[in-house]
Amino acid sequence: MKIAVLAVQGAFEEHEKVLQELGAETLQLRKASDLDHDFDGLILPGGESTVQGKLLRELSMMGAIRDRIKNGLPVLATCAGLILLAEKIAGEAVHHIGTLPVTVKRNAYGRQLGSFHYEGIVQGIGIFPMEFIRAPYIESIADGVKILAAVNGHIVGVQYQDQLAVAFHPELGGDQRIHKYFLERMVSKN
Repeated sequence: MKIAVLAVQGAFEEHEKVLQELGAETLQLRKASDLDHDFDGLILPGGESTVQGKLLRELSMMGAIRDRIKNGLPVLATCAGLILLAEKIAGEAVHHIGTLPVTVKRNAYGRQLGSFHYEGIVQGIGIFPMEFIRAPYIESIADGVKILAAVNGHIVGVQYQDQLAVAFHPELGGDQRIHKYFLERMVSKN
């Protein structure tokens, strides 16, 4: 099983490490030609969503990634990756990949000082350590989007078709269960 990890900016190496520990092969996506390779799933990591979106456009990767996701490529998006996937970003006219029918609020908990740790339930997984760093949350969802996690009344984890998106960083807490869920329940079934 080969999982592509968007590696234009952000915390992609941490995801690669978890995936490799779980037995998956990884492929870094840095330029458009990297999308010519075969892969079974995609990770959109945390980082700076505005920078990642700009680079995806400049590198001519946005359309190909969007098309693959629309055609059923399983994707796990964390923090900034959630913002990349969202159809709408609150207070902004533009969006990026736009395949996840949710409205997301950027930096919802404030800037760097608003970062925090929370132990909460993720549906299908159980109590999970959540690391929030300048995190977004989901303000609203469309029909068909399943809520997987919420913190203080704010949605922080969803699944829609083959898209799994969380506002926190599961690659940082030492708990591999979200990546394992992604590999076993989403990638393996395709």
